[in-house]
Amino acid sequence: MNVLLVEDEPRVSDFIDRGLRAENHGVTVASSGSEGVDLAKTGEFDVIVLDLMLPDMHGYDVCQRLRLEGDHTPILMLTAMDTLEDKIKGLRVGADDYLAKPFDFDELLARIEALVRRSRNFAPRSNVLQVSDLVLDRDLLEVKRGGEEIKLTAKELAILELLMGAPGRVFSRTRILNQVWGYSEDPLTNVVDVYIARLRRKIDTPGREPLLETVRGHGYRLRASA
Repeated sequence: MNVLLVEDEPRVSDFIDRGLRAENHGVTVASSGSEGVDLAKTGEFDVIVLDLMLPDMHGYDVCQRLRLEGDHTPILMLTAMDTLEDKIKGLRVGADDYLAKPFDFDELLARIEALVRRSRNFAPRSNVLQVSDLVLDRDLLEVKRGGEEIKLTAKELAILELLMGAPGRVFSRTRILNQVWGYSEDPLTNVVDVYIARLRRKIDTPGREPLLETVRGHGYRLRASA
């Protein structure tokens, strides 16, 4: 995703910027409403994260101006103003979602991803995932490669499902840890690496085209095609 972040508080913008970049998303930061409007006009963004209390113009005005100019990019309002009236006003001027400060980064990320999925009209969740000759049946909790069944533990299966859900996308160790174990930090220092190594030995057996790749310094991914 390519995210436009309109936020004037350096501490908040730096936190969001670093978090999104760790998930391999592009981020452009605007520190004022007018700068945000100008950048939005480039049409290069999948989603806009918009603070309300900006130094030059209110976030409501930024949102309304973009909508009046025909910009339909999904907008997530991020603000300390969290009364019901504030939320209703934000939605009425054109926002797609509203998240109050302080917030959990994983919730912010999930909301952003949901907005982008809806805007791109993604297909409904499939019960069968396939990458090359690797197939995962979510209903049967069964994995096969080349027609041969592969026995996986629950954690290995959860990691594989995450990777197969977005072939080609790089998942950071932090994201895998949070999605599979529910931790924000790794208490065992290398648990993700250990499980990835086990998973690789099972799905990338000798003689098969390797699918599970390590992207040095970033994380892991499944090849989009083999």
